[in-house]
Amino acid sequence: MIVELRRYTLREGHRDELIDLFDREFVESQEQLGIAVLGQFRDLDRPDQFVWLRGFPDMPSRRTSLTAFYSGPVWAKHGPAANATMRDSDDVLLLRELVAVPVFDRDTDDAETVLYATIWYWAGPFPDPTPDPDEALAVLRTEYAVNDFPRLPVREGEHALVRLTRSPLPADVPDGVLKTESFRLHPTRRSSLY
Repeated sequence: MIVELRRYTLREGHRDELIDLFDREFVESQEQLGIAVLGQFRDLDRPDQFVWLRGFPDMPSRRTSLTAFYSGPVWAKHGPAANATMRDSDDVLLLRELVAVPVFDRDTDDAETVLYATIWYWAGPFPDPTPDPDEALAVLRTEYAVNDFPRLPVREGEHALVRLTRSPLPADVPDGVLKTESFRLHPTRRSSLY
């Protein structure tokens, strides 16, 4: 599956407004068009950040589904309100699953749940690692296909490996990693990943 890891920087104090709108209007409306809304999160260390994941069977499906959603009635009606909460929505990694993102039932509000996302960046392409499924909920790597829906930019020239876990990863990183990003994520009530 092709997965977008989307991190939005929001206007101060508008995160809950966006989450309410997103969870109410943008979950089923995307899924009806073949988009898997995999998870929505508050970044616990950055109060102005909303993080979410969505998936597609392949790149042609991504283009078709995004075209239908962003030219459709739900986005026409609610998109301006969503955009008004944001300062930046272009921090997006285009990824491919190595260990699939698990999907659970929606509408579970567990105040204790925290997921950990760790991103390792290399200078150039790297061989696919052998992921440890006991340690990671999901493992994803950079998808090198051309972004064929340019209306929504993605970060280019990145060589990233993303791990989603239930506990922080050890401090040891693989050889060749130039930079590490880590964040703690609390799922929204309608997230299917928690």
